[in-house]
Amino acid sequence: MKKMSMTPVVHEAHVIKDAVELVKSYPKVPLTVDCVIFGFEENKLKVLLIKSDLEMFEGKLSLLGDMVRDNEELDDAAYRILKERTGMNNVFLDQVRAFSHPKRHPGGRVITVAYCSLLNINHHELKIHDNDLNWHSVASLEEMAFDHKAIVDYCYEWLQKKIQEHPLGFNLLPEKFSLRELQNLYEAILGITLDRRNFRKKFASMDLLIDINEMEQDVPHRPGKLYKFNFEKYEKTKRKWVGIDF
Repeated sequence: MKKMSMTPVVHEAHVIKDAVELVKSYPKVPLTVDCVIFGFEENKLKVLLIKSDLEMFEGKLSLLGDMVRDNEELDDAAYRILKERTGMNNVFLDQVRAFSHPKRHPGGRVITVAYCSLLNINHHELKIHDNDLNWHSVASLEEMAFDHKAIVDYCYEWLQKKIQEHPLGFNLLPEKFSLRELQNLYEAILGITLDRRNFRKKFASMDLLIDINEMEQDVPHRPGKLYKFNFEKYEKTKRKWVGIDF
């Protein structure tokens, strides 16, 4: 009987050993995840922040972040951190980009990957409030811990572009909403004042709003018509969606 060769097994063992030695030779750079959670409430765009627990950043606000574990995918780390810090579930996170400036962390080089989300604050209850976890107006933010202000600013610009490319804002509104509420939402996120007539003309041309023949009730201004967003029609036509150019 012909003997089986052990060469493939020996070769594989050498490959694994070489790979291990190669990885050992790599520089060890910590990897973290920071979650930038934007929320919409009372016609204001807000971001979820905590107080830094580092003495050198005493009193300064910080993003929700932590180290990525050795056995974790980046996405898994982001959702774990969000759950551990806020108690919130069912929050979709988008990976935005990595921040890798060699001096972004005072303790040495640390690379962080930012994840972003936009949600309706009234629909997501904070179950944990450690380190003064709370919502803060994006417009009022000043100096933050680490480079977190730069990260928030970048993610804010990313969000402004995203909301014009996709109708994300409709998930932040009530099921029935007025055009006034819709315009307030876009103005809060884009940080600009939009012409009322042009705004309404733009959305009318998209033919994605359903007039439900109802009016606003108990409002301090002239009641406006109520609409619903036609999600079903959008799903069928989203390949043709070219975004909203204000």
